[in-house]
Amino acid sequence: MSSSETMKTNEPLTQAVSTVKVSKAYLWGLGLAQLGLFIALLSPVYVSMQLKAQALDPSNATSIIGAVLPIGALGALFANPLAGALSDRTRTRWGRRRPWLIGGTVGLLVGLAIVAYAPNTFTMAIGWLVCQVAANATLSTLTASFADNVPEFQRGRASTVIALAQNGAVLFGTYLAVLFAFNLPVLFIAPGVLAIILVVVYTIVCRDELPTVPIKRFTFLNIIGSFWTNPIKNQDFAWAWWSRFLIIFSTFMFTTYRLFYMQHQIGLKTQSATEAVAFGVLLYTIALVVSASFSGPLSDRLHQRKIFVGGSTFLTAVGLVLLAHTSTLGWFYVAEIIMGFAYGIYSSIDNALVVDVLPNADKPGKDLGVINIANALPQSLAPAFAALLLGIGSATGTNYTLMLWGAGIAAVIGALCVIPIKKVR
Repeated sequence: MSSSETMKTNEPLTQAVSTVKVSKAYLWGLGLAQLGLFIALLSPVYVSMQLKAQALDPSNATSIIGAVLPIGALGALFANPLAGALSDRTRTRWGRRRPWLIGGTVGLLVGLAIVAYAPNTFTMAIGWLVCQVAANATLSTLTASFADNVPEFQRGRASTVIALAQNGAVLFGTYLAVLFAFNLPVLFIAPGVLAIILVVVYTIVCRDELPTVPIKRFTFLNIIGSFWTNPIKNQDFAWAWWSRFLIIFSTFMFTTYRLFYMQHQIGLKTQSATEAVAFGVLLYTIALVVSASFSGPLSDRLHQRKIFVGGSTFLTAVGLVLLAHTSTLGWFYVAEIIMGFAYGIYSSIDNALVVDVLPNADKPGKDLGVINIANALPQSLAPAFAALLLGIGSATGTNYTLMLWGAGIAAVIGALCVIPIKKVR
């Protein structure tokens, strides 16, 4: 077979995986982009959307949130893998990732503005759908760019940068809401502007080289394929997907009902419960920063991924089960510290593990989009499943012991899913 025939048969979508060490400037740019994107995306989820819902209809704010957030999660579910696959195939003079990074962030700002000025629930839902589609287009492309640029021996360190930025964004967004709680347009739009600035910084420092080979014509089957990676042929990837799905699923089972847990299980009034949750998030973040700061580089040095990912997922289960059997504020804080420490380890290394087991390193955007379904899908499923468990044996829907045990078991299964992975240690 001639070389030209070989090229047409294989038709890779990107350049080979990088073996070139990335600079500190790149790592800073990567961290800033993640920080800006997640401040803009997570601030509404944790605080701003609730304030907006109360402004629209104080008596039905909970119902508004319950109607709006799942619509956005559905958009995220489809946008993430599709945008990743399309960015693999994009060919422009500015590269294949940059147009999606900048365009997606601009779209996020537009969506945030729609939510900020929405006069009713329907418009708010449309705006949030735009936010999730645009943000996940950016996120999937940013993850693909990470795979393009970062060599195997630096993936743990770079994953730590991502973890610190993402979780720092939650804390930053919370305090931003304190400053601008009574100015909703600023509260929504300012993070969007910040996201654009920081993502543009990343596009300046990252490499975005175009492949030198042709690609097949884009068809409907290509679109369907954006949402699927064969789990039988790619078992390591499948196990990594389920591990990611289950840890996110177990975490959202608790965080969705954290405030209610503080009121019903711990027995705090609304204001005290809110303050306790905020302090718990602060402790969680501090513990996360501590563990993430050393676990990623240590994983690179030891050439180990599985023990860190599996062990931290199991430790998350310990924290959840502890919550199931406590009714004191002090033990709640202990559990938050345990889970923060565990998630710091997990989030700093799991991205590296996933990139290590990609089925086809020549098209990372598509497969990383599929793995990101494991981030989006649990956010829709976990609250409903948790509500089901809360209602078993409890007329008031407050069976937190059963719900938290369910979350803990899901986390343990997620830890066990790491064991069969063969490609990495």
